Order: sequence, then structure tokens, then C-alpha cells
Amino acid sequence: MALIMEALRAMGHNVRWMSWNLFLGLIPLALSFVLFRKPRSRWLLWGTGLLLGATLLPSMRVFFFFLKHIVQDLGKTYVLGAIAITLALMAVDIWVLRQRGVRSLRWWGGFLVCIAFLPNAPYVLTDIIHLIRQIQYGLSVWTVTLALIPQYLAFMLAGFGAYVLSVMNLGYYLKQQGWGKFILVTEIIIHGLSAIGIYLGRFIRFNSWDIITNPDALVTTVMNDLVGKRPVLVMVVTFAVITSLYWVMKLIILALNRRFYSTSESESIDNNTATSGSIDFRF
Repeated sequence: MALIMEALRAMGHNVRWMSWNLFLGLIPLALSFVLFRKPRSRWLLWGTGLLLGATLLPSMRVFFFFLKHIVQDLGKTYVLGAIAITLALMAVDIWVLRQRGVRSLRWWGGFLVCIAFLPNAPYVLTDIIHLIRQIQYGLSVWTVTLALIPQYLAFMLAGFGAYVLSVMNLGYYLKQQGWGKFILVTEIIIHGLSAIGIYLGRFIRFNSWDIITNPDALVTTVMNDLVGKRPVLVMVVTFAVITSLYWVMKLIILALNRRFYSTSESESIDNNTATSGSIDFRF
């Protein structure tokens, strides 16, 4: 009984910060469904929405804390002005930019937000340091093995899986637009930007919204602090880890997808709509 209580306390200690970090990592996945490709699987679509809500609820205090500081940093006048400008641009987008094939202002805005928040998804891999610290606290081997390690694995798998699916959706969109030859280059660029973002978040403690709330300090840090040997080495290693894990998970997803498709199609030869709910990530 004592071991169970110890395990519950240890896992409960992680719930709030894990929920917040995973919520930030799921934002680009949700946006990728809107911007690049709506999944054919309702389970994936609704599951992502439910997971977003489930991770936000335990993090409401953190959410409002950061929201309050963002408003304070920007100033109420700036925030109200930004809202007014956003509404005006949305109106222009609706009434003027309706031509077929034109990227709307809302699309570009969503794209920029998606890219800005995308490093939060692979960032969860660096949270392994919290597991190391918890182990150093002297928790029992059973608590670490049967409670904490599975919790961390599920957390990192969900976060990094969101990253992989987001980038795959972008690749699908590029191919649909006739830009399939740029998929590999785009993936490499995104991995590089994510490595930079992870370093800024883990070591310099910047957030995605500092692009708007604290751009001067962010630019200064990028120009001055990222050219040292240590930051470059850390970012290169991070890039290599992200790239390697991305390709492994991408191949697994594609293999599962092909397996699912072959099974579904063999069972629905006479039913053209039987596979409409399958997960299609083929390019």
C-alpha cells in the first residue's frame, strides 16, 4: 500500500507540468489538421481535440498565469489594438481574399503560429531530466519502473508523435500543391528550427510567445548567444536526435498505415466507403 501511495504521489507531481507541455505540443498538430490536411480518421481528429482539452484543464492556472503576463508585457492598448486589427484582417480575408488558390491571411497567421509552437512537441524529449531528478530523490525501484517510466514514455510518445504527424501533414500538403520535391528540404529545415527552439526553451528559458512579447531579447540572444561552441554542439546533437527519431517514427506510422489499409481494403471489396474512417498518412 505504501508503494502505491508513493507511486501516486510521484505521478501526481508530474501531471500539471506534463499536461501543460503536452498541450503546447498538441497545438501545432491541431493546426496542421486545419491548415494542411484534415485526417480521414474521426478517431484521430476527435482524439486530438479531447486530448487538447484534457491537457488544458489541469493547466488552467498556468494558462491564465502566462496570459496575464503576456497582457502585462504587451500592455492592454496593444492587446486591444491587436484584437481589432485581427478582426479587421479576418473581415478582409472573408470578403476580399476569396479567390480560388489564394492563401488567406488567416491561413498564413495559422501557419506562423503552427511553426512557432512546433518546437514544443519535440521539446518533451528533454523533460527526461525531470525523471532523472525524481530518481535521485530516492524513490523505490518499483515506483520508478512501474509508474514513472511508463508515465514518461507515454508523455514523450504523445508529444513527439504530435510533432511527427504535424510535419507529415505539412509534407502531404506540399505534395498536393505540386511541391513534393521540397518535402525533404522542408523537413530538414523544420528539424533545424526545432533544435534551435528547444535550446532557447530549455537553456535560455524562452517561450513561443516571446516572439511577440519579448522580440528584442529573443533576437539579441539568437545573434549573440547561439554562436558559441556549446550552444552549437547542443543544437547539432538535438538536430541529430530529432531527425533520427522522426524518421523511425515516420516509418512506423507509414508501415502501420499500410497494414491498416491492406486489412481494411480486403474486408471492404464491395463497400467503397468502408475505409473512409481510416488513417491516411500516405504521401
